[in-house]
Amino acid sequence: MATTTKVIAIGNSAGIILPKEMLARLKVEKGDTLYLSETPHGAYLTAYDEQFMRKLEATDRVARKYRDALKKLAE
Repeated sequence: MATTTKVIAIGNSAGIILPKEMLARLKVEKGDTLYLSETPHGAYLTAYDEQFMRKLEATDRVARKYRDALKKLAE
């Protein structure tokens, strides 16, 4: 489900307000950490999963280490 929200000032920073229905769908509440990533189609917001992030970081390390081999395999 798509919804709109506005960017608001929070001190010297900026933030957005998520409707409580969106918080429920994300299974997060006030104070939880969210993961925001950029995609070719815009921003992607998910609940932060520490275990998944460790796996993602490990994948990034492998991809950097074997970059040339992965490029060759992609041909």
